[in-house]
Amino acid sequence: MRKNFKHDYDYVVIGAGSAGCVIASRLAENSSARVLLLEAGGSDRKFSIKMPSAFYMPLNDSRINWGFFSEPELGLNNRRIHCPRGRVLGGSSSINGMVYVRGNKEDFNSWEKLGAAGWNYANVLPYFKKSQRADGRTEPHPYKGHEGPLSTTTGKMLNPLYNIFVEAAVSAGYPRNDDVNGQDQEGFGPMPMTVDSGRRASTYQAFIKNRSLKNLTVLRSATVEKIIFEHSRAAGVSFVRQNILSSVRANSEVILCAGAIGSPQILMLSGIGAANELASHGLKTLVPLRGVGKNLMDHLEVYVQQACTQPISLHKHLNFVGKARIGLEWLLLSHGLGTTNHFEVGGFIKSETNNDYPDIQFHFLPVAMSYDGKNQASRHGFQVHTGPMLSKSRGSVTLKDSNFRTPPVIHFNYMSGKDDFSIFRKAIRAARKIFRQSEFDSYRGIEISPGGHLDSDSELDAFIRENAESAYHPCGTCRMGTDLDAVVDPRGKVHGVDNLRIADASIFPKITNGNLNAPTIMVAERIADFIKAEQR
Repeated sequence: MRKNFKHDYDYVVIGAGSAGCVIASRLAENSSARVLLLEAGGSDRKFSIKMPSAFYMPLNDSRINWGFFSEPELGLNNRRIHCPRGRVLGGSSSINGMVYVRGNKEDFNSWEKLGAAGWNYANVLPYFKKSQRADGRTEPHPYKGHEGPLSTTTGKMLNPLYNIFVEAAVSAGYPRNDDVNGQDQEGFGPMPMTVDSGRRASTYQAFIKNRSLKNLTVLRSATVEKIIFEHSRAAGVSFVRQNILSSVRANSEVILCAGAIGSPQILMLSGIGAANELASHGLKTLVPLRGVGKNLMDHLEVYVQQACTQPISLHKHLNFVGKARIGLEWLLLSHGLGTTNHFEVGGFIKSETNNDYPDIQFHFLPVAMSYDGKNQASRHGFQVHTGPMLSKSRGSVTLKDSNFRTPPVIHFNYMSGKDDFSIFRKAIRAARKIFRQSEFDSYRGIEISPGGHLDSDSELDAFIRENAESAYHPCGTCRMGTDLDAVVDPRGKVHGVDNLRIADASIFPKITNGNLNAPTIMVAERIADFIKAEQR
């Protein structure tokens, strides 16, 4: 046990990602609090991070990305699924698609029903609003924030395919919805993005870089080995930086914000987890919490791609000259196609009309290509990313060995839920229904993917098994609650120890209906307030 700490702080926050930057920033608002933020990665100054339309590039950049892969997934033809996680200032908010979706209000009401007391929608809405500065808004709004650090904007929808898609969805019988984060989530319309003046608004940029916080220390290239305990109290953190093992004391609390993959791994390496699993790696158990690393959830999606008969898609910009022109226009003028993530419209529908709320999401893109940019059609096209939002599939994160540098074993157990395939098929058929509407008659060519010849249930199931990929939304591995499988209580405190909290997507009791960056930021905002209230 290390007791000779080189430095001491009031709070040590592990992980400068979507949650860590938020909570470190909020704690540092108390000028008397000394806060240390540890980040395994480095600077976020890369062009590919800053320019919204280049979001696919960080997903394949090992310098800023942990680059995790799952174990072979039985439900997906034993494919190993890519699970990129940010290893850079801003974490995954620096490499994600920048879509700002909060989730459905019933997501949070269900959290409370699952044991996360106080996390109902009425209680979390103020924290969504607290962080947000929506579209330059200056007046109070029932659902949008206007004073927060995080800029959210809607795209200009200059490409005609955006409006065509929304109108086609309405013609197909689905509601129009101008604010999926408002009173109702169901329907189609604009999708907000975390972009500020044409540049990515990561949590590092919004909450730290753009604020003056002299009592906050950010330490890059610091890979955490484990949390140090004195008896049952989290006393500090040991980490490696420049091949030197160091340790710091936390006088008040250690706050773990390493995400759904990193947080359970660090807990287990620190002696908190299922006793038999820890023992198998020669690790002494401090607190036997069997839920650590369990309850792993994610969203899967497929692309429904359509050829476009008119040369109006983004395809014409994907050659070297086109990309260079976009980059220069963005760099010199902060203008043009480089300023958007291109996911400017989308929507949510119910797989069954009697469902309480939507459970299928659509992201529309006026080009036919893969999310990571590796595969693109050789022609003009357009597509939707779609898939089930509320799968009952559950996986796990476990240790491969006791070395903190070794990536953990990730098994999502995709497509093991009872209704996964049937809802996926409904999502594909709903996308096809939208593309068949008259609004697309002047633009619709052949179906590129799955391909019009694939229509039966068995054919679509085979397509899903071979082509479904992660939407990069892992969560739930340190679940919040009060039962024996819960890892943290409703205030983020780890059961069985003192002065240790978790504040990131790992504590979600249930995955939210949509993208995860916004609810992760909300969780950090709320737990920061819990901490500050307890220290008064």
